[in-house]
Amino acid sequence: MTDDLFPGFASHWIDTETGRVFARSGGSGPPLVLLHGFPETHAMWHRLAPELARTHHVVCMDLRGYGWSSAPRGDPGHETYSKRAMGRDVVRVMEELGHVRFAVAGHDRGARVAYRLALDEPGRVERLALLDILPTFEVWRRIRAGTQPAAHWEFLARPEPEPETEIGRDPLPYFEGLIRSWSGGKSLDFLDRRALAAYRQSCNEPTRIHAFCEDYRAGATLDPAQDKADMAAGRTLACPSFLVWSARYLVRSGAEPPLEAWRKTFAPGIMGSEIDCGHFVAEEAPAETLAALRPFLEG
Repeated sequence: MTDDLFPGFASHWIDTETGRVFARSGGSGPPLVLLHGFPETHAMWHRLAPELARTHHVVCMDLRGYGWSSAPRGDPGHETYSKRAMGRDVVRVMEELGHVRFAVAGHDRGARVAYRLALDEPGRVERLALLDILPTFEVWRRIRAGTQPAAHWEFLARPEPEPETEIGRDPLPYFEGLIRSWSGGKSLDFLDRRALAAYRQSCNEPTRIHAFCEDYRAGATLDPAQDKADMAAGRTLACPSFLVWSARYLVRSGAEPPLEAWRKTFAPGIMGSEIDCGHFVAEEAPAETLAALRPFLEG
């Protein structure tokens, strides 16, 4: 159980269009929802959420298909796991908890949900913090240009049931191998054992493996198509935005700096901060990540 990772936080099960979403909430002040990445759960925020709850009403939720939230079957067009659809879950959760407008901080896949929500419903999102991502269509542009490895993006997006079957033979080594390879120390040592247990529970189950693949299938089809439509229409993020990026994962030799990739696309005025760690900034470098986020969220 991860209850002891979030002392004083309440637990919620909230009905949505495709099932139930699990969330925790704690603290008082302006509302802030935290969205986790792949292949983790809301537990990834355990080193930041209690500190942020000193100044905010913090909500940590499991995205659909992850953690303790429902894992619906995907559909042929991958709409079920589009970031637009997952953003609707965020709105439902926050409204159920009494918040129409709120700040959002997201890591990895959660950050993709966050910026899609901010573009789709600019009246909802007051501030947007993105942890260690580039726009989805930009990632695919680099993959197709050969300047970034396709890696798990292409593999997980392959048609069902190829990746589900291959991963399902021995799920934990696959997912733990990804976490190791993306971390700054190339190990699992940075993880709290209780958080790691939550990730293992979430990854080691066929319906969730399918959900992860559907997340990436949507990420290869609907999500970049929606990005491109917004780019063609000249839409940009209406709220203040902030990027935290890792020096040992997102930064690639010879590539355009992460901040510039956002400024040229959806966030002309975005500011940000680099953290000297691997991809899992909130767990590998919580003090530095909190120090970067706090002035922005309280501004």
